[in-house]
Amino acid sequence: MEQATLARRGTDEPRLSEDEIRLLAQIASGVTADVAARRLELSARTLRRRLRTICDRLDVNTPIEAVVWAARRQLI
Repeated sequence: MEQATLARRGTDEPRLSEDEIRLLAQIASGVTADVAARRLELSARTLRRRLRTICDRLDVNTPIEAVVWAARRQLI
């Protein structure tokens, strides 16, 4: 799996896999978690669990903050 990341102020930023970036792109498109899960061929529970993992890794509180993080880095 490829990794996408950018350096910031000399520190290492978290890395997101292509699948994680696709997941955030689905959320950014405005679809519900259930629709995003179907499109990504995941259960809604798995999608929510992966979103929580991404949020924890990025040190943000909500999936929307994770989307903003990725958008600011032009990953989505």
